[in-house]
Amino acid sequence: MGTIYENAANDFLELASEQRLKIIFKLLEQKSKISNMAKELHATVQEVHRNFERLSNAGLIMKDKDGYYDLTTYGKTMCTQVPSLLFLSRNRKYFETHDFGDIPMKFIQRIGALAGGQQIKGFVNVLEQWKLVYKNADEYIYELFTEVPLDLIEPLLARVKRGTTFNYIFSNTVIVPKGRKELLNKLDMKALLDKGLVERKMKEDVKVVVVLNEKEACVLFPTLDGDADMREMFYSKDQLFHEWCLDYFRYCWYNSGPFQENKISE
Repeated sequence: MGTIYENAANDFLELASEQRLKIIFKLLEQKSKISNMAKELHATVQEVHRNFERLSNAGLIMKDKDGYYDLTTYGKTMCTQVPSLLFLSRNRKYFETHDFGDIPMKFIQRIGALAGGQQIKGFVNVLEQWKLVYKNADEYIYELFTEVPLDLIEPLLARVKRGTTFNYIFSNTVIVPKGRKELLNKLDMKALLDKGLVERKMKEDVKVVVVLNEKEACVLFPTLDGDADMREMFYSKDQLFHEWCLDYFRYCWYNSGPFQENKISE
C-alpha cells in the first residue's frame, strides 16, 4: 500500500504548481507548442519548457510528431479530479461551518461539478436569486427543501399557471409559514395538482436544498448542526453544475415517499 500512496504523492507534487495546473487545463481545451503556451501564460519559454518537461515525465502530457503537446489519457482524467480540489479550496471557509449533510458518497465524489458556481450571500439575495430561477423557468421547476418562505409561493405558482411543471420534495420536518394553506387555496393549488402541473413527494429528512429549472440551479448545504442554511447558496448556469443538482434531485425523488399533508404543521 505504501507504493500506492507514494505514487499518488508524487502526482500531487507535479500538480502543486499554479502554472502547471494552468498548462494542463489549457491543453484540455487544445494542444499547444511550448512557445505558444508561454505567450498565452505571459511566462518565459524557459519556465514553461521546464514545466512541460515535468508534466511529460509524470505521464500527464505527451508531444506529437509536429511538436505539439497534448494531454495523455491519464492527464485528461486527472483534469476531471482537480475541480473537486478547486471547489473545496475556494470554499474552505464556508465548509468550516457547513457540511454535505446526508449526500451519498457518489455525489461527493462528483463535487467538482460545482466548481463553476458562484456563492450568493445574504438571506435577501438568496431569495431574490431563487425567484429569478422561477421567473426564468419555461419547462420545469424542481425543488428539494426544508423551509418554505411565504413570499416565494405566489411567484412560483404564477409561473406554474403559465404551464411550467413543478415537482417538489418536502422534508417530513418541513417548516412552513402561517397562512400557507390559505394562500394555496387562494391561488387554486388544487387545480394545478389536478392538471398534473404540480407533483409532490416527502422524504424522511432533507438536509441539502436544491432549486433548479431547465437552465440554472442552486444548492444550499446545511450547517454542521444539520440545519438548512438559507443565508448562503451556490448558483450557476454551468452545465456540469446543473447536471449535478438535477441528478441529486432525481435521486431524492426516486427515494421519496408519497406526500402527506397531515404531517405538515404551520
